[in-house]
Amino acid sequence: MIKVFSAQNFIEVAFWKNYFEQHGILCEIRNEFLGSAAGEVPPIECWPELWLEDERDEVLAKKHLASDPLGEQNIPAWACAFCGEESEGQFSHCWNCEKEKQAMI
Repeated sequence: MIKVFSAQNFIEVAFWKNYFEQHGILCEIRNEFLGSAAGEVPPIECWPELWLEDERDEVLAKKHLASDPLGEQNIPAWACAFCGEESEGQFSHCWNCEKEKQAMI
């Protein structure tokens, strides 16, 4: 196991955990509930940490950390083939009729 990321904000650590797992990198969050110990323990020691299960994934994980994963979400809008409503590209279902994007034009 190797630590690759730490942040004061748990949401940021959880984001990267989900992102890594979607890319086949197994990891876990440590210190998730240690924030209440801040003051008794140095605050930076209480920050949530992201640890990789396999050290061989370190280079790939650091490459992802240096990237802009939210920038990859610039997917064009699409029109529903059933009702004609337009939805933003990141959505998998039509907001109006709830049909799946795969059935869209």
